[in-house]
Amino acid sequence: MNTMRTLFLNPPSFEGFDGGAGSRYQTTREVRSFWYPTWLAQPAAMIPNSKLIDAPADDLSLAEVIQRAKGFELCVIHTSTPSFDSDVKVAKALKDAYPQMLMGFVGAHVAVLPQESLEAAPHLDFVAREEFDYTILEIAQGKPWEDILGMSYRKNGAISHNNDRPLIENMDELPSVINVYKRDLTIENYFNGYLRHPYLSLYTGRGCPARCSFCLWPQTVSGHLYRVRSAQSVINEMARAKEMFPQVKDFFFDDDTFTANLSRAVEIAKGLKKLGITRACNSRANIPYEYLKIFRENGLRLLLVGYESGNQQILNNIKKGVRTDIAKEFTKNCRKLGIDIHGCFILGLPGETKDTIEETMKYACELDVKTIQVSLSAPYPGTELYRQAMANKWYDESALSRSDGTQACTLHYPHLSSSEIEQAVLRFYSRFYARPKPILRILAGMLKDPNERKRRLREGKEFFQYLRNRKTAKSEAPKKDMAAV
Repeated sequence: MNTMRTLFLNPPSFEGFDGGAGSRYQTTREVRSFWYPTWLAQPAAMIPNSKLIDAPADDLSLAEVIQRAKGFELCVIHTSTPSFDSDVKVAKALKDAYPQMLMGFVGAHVAVLPQESLEAAPHLDFVAREEFDYTILEIAQGKPWEDILGMSYRKNGAISHNNDRPLIENMDELPSVINVYKRDLTIENYFNGYLRHPYLSLYTGRGCPARCSFCLWPQTVSGHLYRVRSAQSVINEMARAKEMFPQVKDFFFDDDTFTANLSRAVEIAKGLKKLGITRACNSRANIPYEYLKIFRENGLRLLLVGYESGNQQILNNIKKGVRTDIAKEFTKNCRKLGIDIHGCFILGLPGETKDTIEETMKYACELDVKTIQVSLSAPYPGTELYRQAMANKWYDESALSRSDGTQACTLHYPHLSSSEIEQAVLRFYSRFYARPKPILRILAGMLKDPNERKRRLREGKEFFQYLRNRKTAKSEAPKKDMAAV
């Protein structure tokens, strides 16, 4: 069957913007970081003669993207709530240059707001909702649009919405993304503050059984059922990945919660030990010691853990399903076994006060994980947190990011202003990293490895510039965007 020549595009955006195709953090980061565009790479692997362009990672301008888009019949852009307005401008520029090119958006934002998105972007022909892999494939194959599930599109001057597409049950039927990575991406362009460079990231499953009220992907695109590829298919793919990318130092499984299926995680770990692969993954802070021990003995180096808050009531409010005492024991066990942790915290969740912010800062210092990330609570459309914020008038209906791409605080409470929450981010970082232990850890790593030294000096410069930018941007009013719809 003939298919349209299809371009998958993570579009140009803010300087250092990390919010495109596969990103877990949709704003400019504290240090320049880029995640793999895995959500676009997957359908690209299904369509012959396709092309994936990751403009932010490759530092491509809009003019360069337009030049490279010549000859494509279909363009699929991954958008997000913070980047929507910017992405619409990219779509318009491409459509102006190539009027016959079909233009579509994918991602959580358009999955939740298909009508509003199409109304706001007259140059869009369609949006693909939910898991969009097969939706895009069928569009590229020329299937009649009225027969394609999960699609919203323009028809006779009106907007039509087809029935939802069921979630993919057999994840093994999806082709590997690593061929697309090899063909279209430069892996040295992908890096972050806690994975060794160069790294490679991919999904081994989709969905998350947890019910965290703020978490975007399970509530909008991937669902709460953790659907996975078989352990053997993951092991086989990693064997190929090691051969194709011998320079990779860390392999990262970007599943929302890779450890949600512990028996499968153990099977994969034991298979990867034979390959000599060092890896990292996302995890909740409640994995029993015996499993952590198995993972460590079989090549696990680092866990990315969402602690979110040090206040138990806030964790209950957001349906985190983890107790702080269990999280402390988990962290202690990881330290004992030599497993590094990148800890993620969120300020401004429901129930936050000045006192709970201080409690979370103290909690983070007690945990003393290797690195941290401090985010502002973000009410993305489609999440329970968004509905709560709108119902309780916590949300000030402004953009989730500023004009420079940095995250803006959009939540406020009667007893706690958005500016107070935002200012606490700077205090949090300062309090955590100004302690002797983190300083000594960083210095020891820099002395031990010249590449680590070069990297940390660059990241340090970027981090302090980020803090300065946040201080100067506090008075800037975020521009209203589609998040307020």
